[in-house]
Amino acid sequence: MKLRLARRIVPLVAAVAALTAIPAASAAQSTAQDTSPGTAQQDSAERPGAHRQFAVGPQYDSTHVYVAPGTEQAFVTSWTSTFGGTTIGPVSTQVTPTPSRTLSELVVSPVGTLSVFDYTTPIPYPFGTERTGWLVTDLDQAVRAARADGATVTVSPFADPIGRDAVVQFPGGISAQLYVHTTPPSYPALASVPENRLYLSPDAVGSFLHSYLAFTQGRIVSDDRRADGAALGLPGTTYRLIRLTSGFGTTTVAVTDGHLPHPYGRELTGYGVSDLGATLDRARTAGATVLSGPVRAGGRDSAMVQFPGGYIAEIHTDR
Repeated sequence: MKLRLARRIVPLVAAVAALTAIPAASAAQSTAQDTSPGTAQQDSAERPGAHRQFAVGPQYDSTHVYVAPGTEQAFVTSWTSTFGGTTIGPVSTQVTPTPSRTLSELVVSPVGTLSVFDYTTPIPYPFGTERTGWLVTDLDQAVRAARADGATVTVSPFADPIGRDAVVQFPGGISAQLYVHTTPPSYPALASVPENRLYLSPDAVGSFLHSYLAFTQGRIVSDDRRADGAALGLPGTTYRLIRLTSGFGTTTVAVTDGHLPHPYGRELTGYGVSDLGATLDRARTAGATVLSGPVRAGGRDSAMVQFPGGYIAEIHTDR
């Protein structure tokens, strides 16, 4: 699906609100410390405080893209030339609870939503460590549920121009920003739901699954303990690959020994396309670099691509 690039310059307050809201070798076989699918699902069902579903939809769950200073427009142009999409911004604004300044732009593309940050000041900690922004139905209840489900609140709720935000961290160091708007946003459905791509150790995966599945109300789709390491740049090896789904979209968890070649583990998100070769050609023409691949593993072709500004994405054939 190819949409023509369209830009909308909106009033400052509305743009700020939207941008604030939309906002990791051999990969060794995992050990007995890992949680099996049945155990993880049972743990999820027995979580403390069986709360309601907080997710709204995957088109409202954006990847937070922090680009090198001065490269925001180059990144957005390259991205939309590759995948299509529409944009809001850029605007210069503050999106953190303490003083800072960033050029921010919202990108709504057929393969996923991105919130792009090009900071003109130092980035206040811990911002920049969160992977995604998730729209939730009730921020205060979601924060309480995250705590009850084993996550920590690393940034307490704070106000933005038309809503509120918080950052939570799941076991294993996986952070997400939660947000609500006074006036709910409205974005089109996605042509392809992106993958939140996580890399965890055998020591961390059990507690992560317990917490993450409980909070997201998710389930395990598959758990392959001998996945083809070629997908991680390690042909001839195997690793554990877990696929999850929830109202927040799709998540893949690579359980490895941490012996990963660059750039694997540096990508945040995987994007599904109907024609990988044509997409990579458009990306190259738009100034992106193919770092690895294409490679065929696990029934699909994939490649690792770096866009202007430093953002690394996995792109794969959408099954």
